[in-house]
Amino acid sequence: MVTVQSISKYDKRHPTAITIGTFDGVHIGHRKILERLIKNAAIYHLKSTVLTFFPHPRMVLQKDAGIKLLNTIDEKTEILRKLGLEQLIIHPFTKEFSRLSATEFVRDILVNDLKIKKIIIGYDHRFGRNRNANINDLKAFGNAFDFEVEEISAQEIDEVSVSSTKIRKALEAGDIPTANAYLGYNYMLTGKIKSGKGLGRQIGFPTANLFIEEEYKLIPKKGAYVVQSRLFGKKVFGMMNIGFNPTVSGETRTSNDRKEKVEIHFFDFDQDLYEQRIQIDILHRLRDEHNFESVDALKAQLQKDKQKSFELIS
Repeated sequence: MVTVQSISKYDKRHPTAITIGTFDGVHIGHRKILERLIKNAAIYHLKSTVLTFFPHPRMVLQKDAGIKLLNTIDEKTEILRKLGLEQLIIHPFTKEFSRLSATEFVRDILVNDLKIKKIIIGYDHRFGRNRNANINDLKAFGNAFDFEVEEISAQEIDEVSVSSTKIRKALEAGDIPTANAYLGYNYMLTGKIKSGKGLGRQIGFPTANLFIEEEYKLIPKKGAYVVQSRLFGKKVFGMMNIGFNPTVSGETRTSNDRKEKVEIHFFDFDQDLYEQRIQIDILHRLRDEHNFESVDALKAQLQKDKQKSFELIS
């Protein structure tokens, strides 16, 4: 898959079959559109192309810095690559770009720059300044500029009763089965391993501290989870804690302890991961986060978590 970081950098020699959207999560509803796109591109000898935007339009237009996304841009890119997409165009979304009229967007961007011959889009797609153009306008543009518009009907989309919003709510509630079922894959966290306080190693549960750089990435509900990762070419299972550093009775948190952390203890694995960038796939939720009366109580709970993890992955 070819990834292009701006419309202006697209190679205009290649006519495209295209779809447009943020595709946050690239969930099973999105895949209905993407699979049709890839199939049509092959039939008509076009380049299957997704035009997406970053930052998310809501971050720019509504100044919604609090919005949390299911994928980082790198995660989304990798998922689309695995689906067999040929081209991904990630265009920087700005206020200036949002002010393009529907005519300017279709004529200058889609037709002149991206050489579209076919567009596959949902029935409720809106575009242009203030999102004032709809699917009927797009079909009229298709007649004028000689490209085909294929509409994904409400009935087809509603057959898969799923949305990025539903997945976000499931993750925020710790409902991993629902989130993973809607996604069609295990929800992932990607980041770099950083050094921690070392408490886990002292009690026989060494942990890798995952630092996620992208602040917009949605972190599931605090608590303990069963996870898997691919480390040095090998699938490795483990358990993960999302939340604050575990405390025992009488401890006082430092300012650093008040920051939410992602810590993973891998089973049967003792290699150095410091500064490695890894992906964690979340399989099951074990329990809520809570404090402990003593270090021994913490250790006993971790033993129980480990046993339950083995039962869930066996």
